[in-house]
Amino acid sequence: MTTAIGCISGGLDSTLAVALIKRQGIEVIAFHVLHLWHPLPENPGAKPRAVATAESLGVRCVTLDAAQADLDMVQNPKHGLGKRMNPCIDCRIWSLVRAKELMLAEGADFVFTGEVVGQRPMSQRRPTMRLIEKESGLEDLLLRPLSAKSLTPTKAEREGLVDRERLMGISGRSRREQMKLASELGITDYPSPAGGCLVTDPAFAFRLKELLSHGPPSVADVELLKVGRHFRLADGTLLVMGRFEKDNVLLERFLQPGDVKLEAAEIPGPTTLLRGSASEANLATAASLTLRYIKSLPRTPWPVLVTPVGGQPRQVPAAPADDAEARRWIISPEEPK
Repeated sequence: MTTAIGCISGGLDSTLAVALIKRQGIEVIAFHVLHLWHPLPENPGAKPRAVATAESLGVRCVTLDAAQADLDMVQNPKHGLGKRMNPCIDCRIWSLVRAKELMLAEGADFVFTGEVVGQRPMSQRRPTMRLIEKESGLEDLLLRPLSAKSLTPTKAEREGLVDRERLMGISGRSRREQMKLASELGITDYPSPAGGCLVTDPAFAFRLKELLSHGPPSVADVELLKVGRHFRLADGTLLVMGRFEKDNVLLERFLQPGDVKLEAAEIPGPTTLLRGSASEANLATAASLTLRYIKSLPRTPWPVLVTPVGGQPRQVPAAPADDAEARRWIISPEEPK
């Protein structure tokens, strides 16, 4: 029986690719890479969407954590970065090398993806797609079912393992044909098209670049970039402040020995994580910034609870920082709001 490794993200394109190959009677093993640049899950214990999607299609899914590899790539991208901090070409090559390894381990015949020619400007242009095939070691073994008819036939098509006539010839950025195909295949549960990984987001890319300027970060440091507002004080101390209740809950998960948590006493407001020097000057700045993002205070100064991880809380009176003070420290391409 013909077997194929299908790279699946959980989005519409890769879901359609799996469905197209599976309906030809080919055994599909889904392969999902857990990238560092995905947003934090709302429920940490939930299955990745790609895994749930594969299971709904009756397909076994193999996952691989790429967090450290992603961090290494963004610091040393062989093929450069995109408009922001996105090492798209290196990322595709790395992921497909791993897919090839899985193909060999499973005794599969080829690898396929949900890529569409011309859909993404950096990694899905024809010359770049050929480069990726070559450097991943998948020349003639990488099928793109949604664009197959507009590409050179692969070995699987030439040898009759896949019926090329039952594949698609989609190109460009419009999703009209994919949505029509989804309707024909009975696929209704899929997310709206996203703007790409977080490294393509201007605010996140700005934060990441700033973080890298302070030396090699850990994966946990990068995960923290996904939460709240970020401030960098003069001595390099980092403040991360929740924007919403969800951020406040997430920040509790990121606290580690040496950190300090700050919250306004007795009234709702942001949680602030201080990582670095817990000097009195830094605690005073962190307390005033915390109060700055509370809409109304009964009076000023107002007490702020300061709690070192593993220590006892104490109160520090503070007045809310003004806009100029917030603008001075915030890590953002935009002014504070």
